[in-house]
Amino acid sequence: MTTEHLAADDDRPTAGFATRAIHAGQDPDPSTGAVVPPIYQVSTYKQDGVGGLRGGYEYSRSANPTRTALEAALADVELGAAGFAFASGLAAEDTLLRAALRPGDHVVVPDDAYGGTYRLFARVFGPWGIEHTPVDLTDPSAVEAAIQPGRTKLVWVETPTNPLLNVADIGVISALARGVGALLAVDNTFATPYLQQPLALGADVVVHSTTKYVGGHSDVVGGALVVADGAQLPVGLEGPTGTTHLADALRFHQNASGAVAGPFDAWLTLRGLRTLAVRMDRHVANAQRVAEFLDAHDAVTSVIYPGLPSHPGHELAARQMRGFGGMVSFRTGSEASALAVCAATHVFTLAESLGGVESLIEHPGRMTHGSVAGTALEVPDDLVRLSVGIEDVDDLLVDLDRALAAGRGA
Repeated sequence: MTTEHLAADDDRPTAGFATRAIHAGQDPDPSTGAVVPPIYQVSTYKQDGVGGLRGGYEYSRSANPTRTALEAALADVELGAAGFAFASGLAAEDTLLRAALRPGDHVVVPDDAYGGTYRLFARVFGPWGIEHTPVDLTDPSAVEAAIQPGRTKLVWVETPTNPLLNVADIGVISALARGVGALLAVDNTFATPYLQQPLALGADVVVHSTTKYVGGHSDVVGGALVVADGAQLPVGLEGPTGTTHLADALRFHQNASGAVAGPFDAWLTLRGLRTLAVRMDRHVANAQRVAEFLDAHDAVTSVIYPGLPSHPGHELAARQMRGFGGMVSFRTGSEASALAVCAATHVFTLAESLGGVESLIEHPGRMTHGSVAGTALEVPDDLVRLSVGIEDVDDLLVDLDRALAAGRGA
């Protein structure tokens, strides 16, 4: 049952998010009736004569039925026209940048971007001739000032950002990008398609590390791009297929570069997507409780969470998102105390990444954001980042209270 079937009856409303996440692109297998798409662990496909492809499949780098199911589901839940699944989030980003940019182009990026993304812009695409300007995306006037008409071909948005959880106005920035013929790309990893839908707010393409909340179980690495209906390449650029359609260029580069999601990884990610809505409801509820607990704790100097009224982006997040997310950051007053807190938890696991069912704690300055040390994107050395899981929240609070006590003497 596809969403077309669900929405075809005039007496029945269009399917909701959770229904679409479970059914979109995932019809029962026509030969066996299996209700879960099979893992097509295959590299090549028999042709019915030269060029006679069954369902368009010839080689699994170009297309694989399990990956097709995932890509269809991702496009549906993000309200997009086409989805593309990759071996990692950075592979997805790399493919987008190669498709949309040329040497001499300019990009506006967040001044608190994810360290891996910034490394890609600065150390991979910088030598290739792509310039970038870090800017405070919460200030539309600063974004407008950073845009170089004729040169800026992409505005890159994270909202909420990693790890400072700043919130950017997607609609406002979309208008600024569109005014100069640039693309607006939104990394929706933290918010997920359940909590925020950037394409509906004016973005051209959404980026995901599906390793995180979409996969949701810390057992698969993947990435995705979802393109808005009618999205075009930056003004003046024609893609390798002879069209200006962004989806055509991404499809070509996905196949030509080959950093695709394997069938088992696609299957695991699709499995995670099916439960995204119920997991995110619990992540959000737990994160709110954790943020409020930390906000009242005398060993914490500040708490960063969009769900707190004290957060400068609270009202915007309330308008733009269904919920405030499962990520919480806080400061302890010194690097030593932050490191001590990270070392003292038992339920929170000290580890990089985020978005799994289990709670994680990390020190961004020494871990995920070490690559931006000494740059304009360097994060505070007393910052601790939490990926709040779906455990019993009282256990999480007790664990944090013990760890904060241990941090006092550091």
